Amino acid sequence: MQTEQVKAMANTVRRDILGMICRAGSGHPGGSLSTAELLTVLYFEVMNVRPEDPDWPDRDRFIISKGHGVPTLYSVLARKGFYPLDWMDGLRRLGSPLQGHPHADRVPGLDCSSGSLGQGLSVANGLALGLRRHGSQARVYCLMGDGELQEGQIWEAAMSAAQFKLSNVCGIVDWNHVQLDGTTEEIMDVGDLTKKWADFGWNVIECDGHDPDDVLRAFTAAKACTDKPSVILAHTVKGKGVSFMENKAAWHGAAPNEEQFAAAMAELDAKEA
Repeated sequence: MQTEQVKAMANTVRRDILGMICRAGSGHPGGSLSTAELLTVLYFEVMNVRPEDPDWPDRDRFIISKGHGVPTLYSVLARKGFYPLDWMDGLRRLGSPLQGHPHADRVPGLDCSSGSLGQGLSVANGLALGLRRHGSQARVYCLMGDGELQEGQIWEAAMSAAQFKLSNVCGIVDWNHVQLDGTTEEIMDVGDLTKKWADFGWNVIECDGHDPDDVLRAFTAAKACTDKPSVILAHTVKGKGVSFMENKAAWHGAAPNEEQFAAAMAELDAKEA
């Protein structure tokens, strides 16, 4: 995909996110909108997957540790062809495969159920160890929220990945500085993430999480590192793409009403014009 195509797809993903959450009447738009470019580039430019064979043993794996941000992943998987687009109409509805937190047994292309924060990187490490022992060249990607880094298990997993030199693991931090009810700095400051991850033995790469070319550069640099795990610290904006949602903690877990949805969609429509 060319840069403009990636941007257009990310805009489509944002429209999907808002539509799903508005129809459901609940969900987490802020931290879903902030990862649109990251997951679009990952699935359409980087990861080796087969939508027609979602359980292909040598596929790359993706773990969404910040499980509440799964609307982005649901959209990308649908747009990639893992399941019909109309599945998105059922987000959070009883009986739908697309629940508010991902359920791997019910959704093609999902490699792990998640929801309890802090656990995803440990799962990624386990998958990476297993793949390495089987001689597979597949990689494991794990998306974490910056607020999620307040969980101690993340740092236990960070130590483990460095200890075992899991160069087939790539962490991704959605570094938008806003969590449930305030900024990460106000609630529990995680400090200098660049230095912290480096001190834990990781290859640290920073990027503009909304610039597709810079995101692709970061993933390429991570893949080129063969002696340690890599983490991409993606500078993002909570609620990106919808002006009244951007950098607002109130939109961490609130669904737009019909009027707000129309206003948000009008903004996204203008970006396509």
